[in-house]
Parts: sequence; structure tokens; C-alpha cells
Amino acid sequence: MPLPASIPPPPIQALELGPLTVYLYGIVIAFGAYLALRWTVSRYAASGGDPDLAERAGLAALLFGFTGARIAYVLPRLDRFLADPISIVQIWEGGLAVFGGLTAGTLAVVVVTRRGGGSVPAMADSVAPGLPLAQAIGRWGNYFNQELYGRPTDLPWALEVEPGRRRPGFEESATFHPTFLYESLWNLALVAVLLRLDRRGRLPRGALILVYAVGYGVGRFLVELIRIDTDARYAGLSRNNWVALAVAIGGLVGLLRLRGTGAAEDTDTAAAAVDADEVADEDRPADDEGTSAPSGGTTDS
Repeated sequence: MPLPASIPPPPIQALELGPLTVYLYGIVIAFGAYLALRWTVSRYAASGGDPDLAERAGLAALLFGFTGARIAYVLPRLDRFLADPISIVQIWEGGLAVFGGLTAGTLAVVVVTRRGGGSVPAMADSVAPGLPLAQAIGRWGNYFNQELYGRPTDLPWALEVEPGRRRPGFEESATFHPTFLYESLWNLALVAVLLRLDRRGRLPRGALILVYAVGYGVGRFLVELIRIDTDARYAGLSRNNWVALAVAIGGLVGLLRLRGTGAAEDTDTAAAAVDADEVADEDRPADDEGTSAPSGGTTDS
């Protein structure tokens, strides 16, 4: 059976359940968020933390994360949403800004963890692999909504976009870069990298989330270079390009500082161990001078 020459558009966008319309966009995002939450709770409990605290922190992250993601999407397009205020809550039509969600969700996790007496670095390490997993799954919501695709292309894995979903200026193009797929695969690879680093156990506590920031920031920066869903450009780059770059640089700076702090702590620990050995040597009784081997014995040289 020959492979298709392109990725076809989704056969459906929603499920009709009696009087309810359930959009696949929301189902996919909710499923990814749920898996990330359960994984975070499991990892935090395995590290010796309180699973109930991880549950509360995760739920707070979801609540504030989704709210922050929507606010960050609406604000740059405020004039459009003010003309139709009800559309602000119509998130099933798409419109969640990942970086806004990450910012609000992170603040929620830090606050809940500190108030609960938990370890913020341990919680950060527990959360880290679940974030790109949720994003890898959630990006398929963009496929079902036929949004956030890239420039036109005729590559074998190009995405077919229906005429009514094509961006202004690209009405004559039928196939585009499936940037949702690129970012999804990148995030899955990032999950694998984070797990490998975690198993090796060489990173200081709290560093895993910074590795995520670097990895996601770089991947998102590259994907944004071919997306066409925004006309605003600053020095040739989109707003998300600059935010992704700042996230990657911030994560890298944090890693370098954390590594330096860890090295300093290792040096102090080693010095303390040497001092302890010297004190022990001073307190140890000296051997009697002139002690000879027992009669009839031999002394090895």
C-alpha cells in the first residue's frame, strides 16, 4: 500500500454527545495534562516527597496554567476579542499561549510547594519530564483545529489544510509544514533526554527543569522560524521567537550557576572531610617507639 503524499486534514473536529459538543482539541490537551499530572505525583513520591502535595501543586499548575495561557493569547489580540467578548472563553476554538501557561503554572507550583513545606527543587525535577510529554500530546490539538502550521511546502509529510482554514495570503497553497508534528516529535525526544539525564544522577537537584527550558526553548525557536500564524515581527523574528530565545538563554544561565554552586559545595565538603581526617589523626594515640616484633617472628620490609 503506497504511503500518502501528504498528511490529510482531520476527518472530524468534534464529537457530538447528545446535546454536548466535545472538541478533540480540548480532549487531546486534557489527556496530555492528566498524564503529566499523574507522572509528576509518582516521581515526587518516589523522591521521598508527599504525593498529596504534588497533587495539589499539579492541580494548581493546571488551573493557573490554562488561565495564564489564555490571557497571554488574548492580550496581544485584545481589540479583536473586545469586539466579541464571548469569544474570550471559547478556548475550544484554539488560542492558548504556551509561554503564558508555563509562567503562571510555574508560579502556582512554587507557591503551593513552599506553603506545603515541600522541596521546590525536588518538585521541579519531578515536573520536568511531564511538561514536554504533555506538550507533545497537546500539539495534536492544533492538528484537529487546523491551526499553527508553517509555510507552504510539497514535502511528503506536508499537511493538507482545507481552504477555509488557510491563512490570508496563502489561499492558493494546499499543503504546509506540519509544525505541530515537528514540535511534538521534538518534545518526545526531550522527554527521552531528560529521563536519561535523570537516571545518570549527575545533575544537581533542580537542574532538570532548566535542561527542559533550554531544550524546549531551542526547539520552539526553530519551529517558530517557519510558522506563519503571526504577522508581527521584531528584527525579523516573531514574538514567540524572542520569548523562546529568552527561555533557552535563561535556562542555560541557570544551569551554569547551579553547576557552579554545586561545584563549590563539593569543594567545601571535600575540605571539611580533609579537616576531619586531620583532627582524627591528631587525636589518635601515637604508637610506642621501639616496639619490636614478637620473639621468633619476622618483620616484613
